[in-house]
Amino acid sequence: MQIAIASGKGGTGKTTVATNLAVHFSRQGKKVTFIDCDVEEPNAHFFLNPNWHDERNEFVPVPKIDSAKCLGSECRKCIDLCRFKALIWMVDSVLEFPELCHGCALCELACPAGAIQEATRPLGISRLGKTDSISLYSGLLRIGEAMAPPLIKKVKQRAITEQNEHDVRIIDCPPGATCPVVEALEDSDAAVLVTEPTPFGLHDLKIAVELLRKVRIPFGVVINRAGMGDDRVQNYLENENISLLGTLPHSLEAANAYSKGSLLINQVQGYALSIADIAGNIHTLAASESKS
Repeated sequence: MQIAIASGKGGTGKTTVATNLAVHFSRQGKKVTFIDCDVEEPNAHFFLNPNWHDERNEFVPVPKIDSAKCLGSECRKCIDLCRFKALIWMVDSVLEFPELCHGCALCELACPAGAIQEATRPLGISRLGKTDSISLYSGLLRIGEAMAPPLIKKVKQRAITEQNEHDVRIIDCPPGATCPVVEALEDSDAAVLVTEPTPFGLHDLKIAVELLRKVRIPFGVVINRAGMGDDRVQNYLENENISLLGTLPHSLEAANAYSKGSLLINQVQGYALSIADIAGNIHTLAASESKS
C-alpha cells in the first residue's frame, strides 16, 4: 500500500502525521518505506532519527548542441518540439537553457542530424537512512535549482527500486498543490490531506481537494490541532461527502514534544490510539477503492 500524506498549505502537521503513521505501522511488524518528497525542506529525519548512509549526487539529462552538425534554421525541430522552451534560436544558432530542461530527451530523439548529445545538470542529493524497520529516503535540492519535480522523481525511483519488499510505503509530499505535489502523489493508492480548523486551512484544503479529484486518487482528511478554530472544515467535509479519517487535538503538550523533535505517539497521551484509528481508516479507504 502506498499512502501519500499531503496538505494544501504548510504548517498543518503533515510530516507529524506521516512520521507517526510510519512508526505505528512499524510497531505492527510491517516493513515501512518512508519517502520524504519535500526536497526543498526535508524534515522527517528530525523525528525518525535514521542512521544515514549511501548519499548520492543526482543529475538530470540536458541537451548539448554540436554546432558543427546542427542543420541550423532550416531544421529547428528541437526548438519547435520543446514545450518547456529550453531551446531557442538566437544569433544563428540553437541556444540551450539547461535550467528550464525537464530531461525528456525528445530533442535528441527528434534531431535528424544527430547534433544533440546528452549532458547533465546537477539536481541535488538523495540519501538512505535506516531506523528499526523503517527505510527513510530523502532528497535535498541543490541551491539555485529551479525545479523540484525531477529530484522528487529520482528519490522515488530509487526507493521503489531498492525497497521492493515492503508492506507500506509512505510519501511525505511537499506542501501546496503545485507540480512537486503532483509528482509526489503519482502512483499512490490513497492520499491523506492534513488540515487545520482555521479559515486559511479551509481555503487551502479546498484547493488540495480539487487537485486530488483531478488526479483521481482516493483521499480522506485528517484535522490536526482540532479545537483551536471552528467547525467550518468539518461542515465542508460533510457537505462534500469527504471522509474524515480522524482528528488530532490541539494541545500545548503536543507542541512541546514537536518542538523537541519527539514522536507524539511516544509523548502525548491518547495520540497512539488516534494514529491507530487513522491508520485503520486509511486501510479501509484504500481497500474499498481497490474493490470498486
